[in-house]
Amino acid sequence: MAAQSSPLLNHKNHFLFSFSRTSTSHSHYFLPLTKKSPLSFAFSSSSSTSPSSPRCVISRVSTAPVEFAAPPPEFDLHREISRLRALRSRLSGSRSLSEKLRVVDGHRRVKDFFNSSRNGFSRVLASLNLSSYELFLLKCLVASGQEHVLSFGFEFDDGELESAARSSVKSALYALVGMIERLDVNGGVGGGGEAFENQLGWTLSDEDIGDLRKLLKNLGDVEEFYDSIGGIIGYQLRVLELLAQTRAEMQPKKRSKHKHEQMECQLLEIHAPNGVDLSQNTEYASQAALWGIEGLPYLGEIYPLGGAADRLGLVDPDTGECLPAAMLPYCGRTLLEGLIRDLQAREFLYYKIYGKQCITPVAIMTSSAKNNHERITSLCKKLGWFGRGKSSFQLFEQPLVPSVSAEDGQWLVSKPFSLVCKPGGHGVIWKLAHDKGIFKWFYDHGRKGATVRQVSNVVAATDLTLLALAGIGLHEGKKLGFASCKRNLGATEGINVLIEKKNIDGKWAYGLSCIEYTEFDKFGIADGPLSPNSLQAEFPANTNILYVDLLSAESVGSSYNSNSLPGMVLNTKKKISFVDYYGRPHSVLGGRLECTMQNIADSFFNSYSSRCFKDVEDKLDTFIVFNERKRVTSSAKKQRKHANKSLHQTPDGSLLDILRNAHDLLSQCDIGIPEIEGNDRYVSGPPFLILLHPALGPLWEVTRQKFYKGSISGGSELKVEVAEFLWRNVQLSGSLIIEADSVMGSNRIDYNGEHILQYGHRFYAVSLSSRIFKAIIAFIIMHVRLDRCGRCRLENVKVLNQGVDWNCGDNVYWKHDVQRFEACKIVLHGNAEFEAIDVTIQGNHVFEVPNGYKLKITSGESGFP
Repeated sequence: MAAQSSPLLNHKNHFLFSFSRTSTSHSHYFLPLTKKSPLSFAFSSSSSTSPSSPRCVISRVSTAPVEFAAPPPEFDLHREISRLRALRSRLSGSRSLSEKLRVVDGHRRVKDFFNSSRNGFSRVLASLNLSSYELFLLKCLVASGQEHVLSFGFEFDDGELESAARSSVKSALYALVGMIERLDVNGGVGGGGEAFENQLGWTLSDEDIGDLRKLLKNLGDVEEFYDSIGGIIGYQLRVLELLAQTRAEMQPKKRSKHKHEQMECQLLEIHAPNGVDLSQNTEYASQAALWGIEGLPYLGEIYPLGGAADRLGLVDPDTGECLPAAMLPYCGRTLLEGLIRDLQAREFLYYKIYGKQCITPVAIMTSSAKNNHERITSLCKKLGWFGRGKSSFQLFEQPLVPSVSAEDGQWLVSKPFSLVCKPGGHGVIWKLAHDKGIFKWFYDHGRKGATVRQVSNVVAATDLTLLALAGIGLHEGKKLGFASCKRNLGATEGINVLIEKKNIDGKWAYGLSCIEYTEFDKFGIADGPLSPNSLQAEFPANTNILYVDLLSAESVGSSYNSNSLPGMVLNTKKKISFVDYYGRPHSVLGGRLECTMQNIADSFFNSYSSRCFKDVEDKLDTFIVFNERKRVTSSAKKQRKHANKSLHQTPDGSLLDILRNAHDLLSQCDIGIPEIEGNDRYVSGPPFLILLHPALGPLWEVTRQKFYKGSISGGSELKVEVAEFLWRNVQLSGSLIIEADSVMGSNRIDYNGEHILQYGHRFYAVSLSSRIFKAIIAFIIMHVRLDRCGRCRLENVKVLNQGVDWNCGDNVYWKHDVQRFEACKIVLHGNAEFEAIDVTIQGNHVFEVPNGYKLKITSGESGFP
């Protein structure tokens, strides 16, 4: 690679300096040189320095044009892998920190860097009083080949430190850069001659020390979390191994051989998996959903919210800071609030059936990316922990990992001591949950299994998908379950597969698993409409909706080997964007070591002495269920580009799927409603807006008991934020908004002083079976009444008004931020009731009913105005 350099300063005095790098340990935060003519001038100064110098900012300055800079030697990837394997082996045999220090101290790279009298770095470290463990971390960093992270003014050549005193001219240039950085507005040198002389000292500023402390924190997290594969050394080794595999996969003739070597087997085949289709086998789906309701007291909920979500481009409108996906304001609330609403709707149904309040413990994996952990914690506090109590939540933070260059696996840095870090993928969740005691916390709450759902998927709880998935997992004693659907061609999503392999010992192993879309080439899979191996018709989509048996998951997360980090991948096909020390943006091809949570399934294969040819899925510890795609997955995971008409995986597109589900639900209730066509028809906005609170069901069989006959015209808006609701022959043309501040109950302070959402006093406890499913649901709807909830009944009602201003350019429909000409709005406080029978409500109206009151509207002689 040719040397790269960038302008430092173009001051009014016309000094122009450029940084350069000419070695394999390159710093990836420099831009290409824009001015190639060399500088020529004379300058003299002593290179001596005072040991008491308080500060030093040393910058590399090149006076050679780029065309004369020698390129670095070719990077030998396989030799580097062999070196790191040997080093990891020696470290794994060390029993104590002192033994490990002796191993790394004997490494050539470490000796060259830390023992050289030319760099003064050892004196700097000695002044900081670092612990033995902190020194070990830095030495592992150097031993892994990442000296450039510590190179504040040093250059390396084949692992050797370049002499900082190679010439008095170069030393003088270092000092001159520091002087220029201190030029005041009058052109003078701030700090006088002493400041100039101090530029030649080998000390660190307070900012440098702070950055070094952050680096030590990052290194400690990597060393601790990836201990099962060798810590820092193992992390870099795995990066290079995956980089080598990626290059090998570019050779088609090697692909099949590599695939089998990866799986450590003699033969490997992938098949489309079989499972129950909930949309077709409705009787079994109802039974499975009932198992899920009955099992709610034994279930937990897991949300992996630690991703960076860079594709959303979400920023705080007040501060301009980047925000995590969980904070996306979707349909009037954050995505995290939407997850909790869906969960509370299932708990509300359980209460109405059994008369017991069940609060499901929720474990949330966060990260420090974009202040993810702090923002999510603050949101939970602000909303009073959603009326569930702080004790029902556990937030655990995943470590950030170094991003690497796609070229040679070198760690990216934005400035000395500062790594470009990203979350390590949602697959770290199993080991992290073990390390942080999350599994034990679930057991203490009496939980046996958990459902896993990603925050960007806004339709995962539609109808009975989640309940049926969890119900089958609990009832059948399965270790892992997938909720899947038809895959959209070209989507950036993986596939679910049935893997069949013959192991080296001669046994046959079977199991359901997932292949990420970035790994298709590894398995010789093509993804395209004209390909004979097209995935569209054969393999279903991986949606990252899971049921997991907690004991089984913990056995994997606690295993001290690579199994605890399932599905490790290195995706270097995307660019990593960051800003360097001088505020300049960069975008380079790179990646980081990522794990995929669904590939925990690879630890749950079942072995047989002979090959199985039919219905093998019925015998496995893993299972899969299917449903219509719009009832399983629709993600708000990337920002819609202004000129792009594609709505796929955008908030705009996911809103259309919510509306499609509303159409399917209400049309089954004999309500006339326009159909929704393809996304390309609604680039400028949806055909109508219908948003229903999940507590109206959440099972559609429940919701259908509350809606019967009527019509909703195109361009209308219906929002129902109340659980106790009855719609009979209502005709809507315009906007109808019904809101209750007590949808499912009201908050009460418990014995721990926490605000807990309490459901109503009166209930009917019943026992369910699939044969009387519909009858029991009807009984609940007709007879169960909750005193603490708002209630609304509309019968033979026409609502007519001008509704939404669909031509307003400021409307953001997926936020439910729209302008209206007119609307009929009903607001219920506490246990207030609203009832309208045989009436036409025309024009702009707001009906606000206080707690403890009932407002009833009927038709008079002249009708309702």
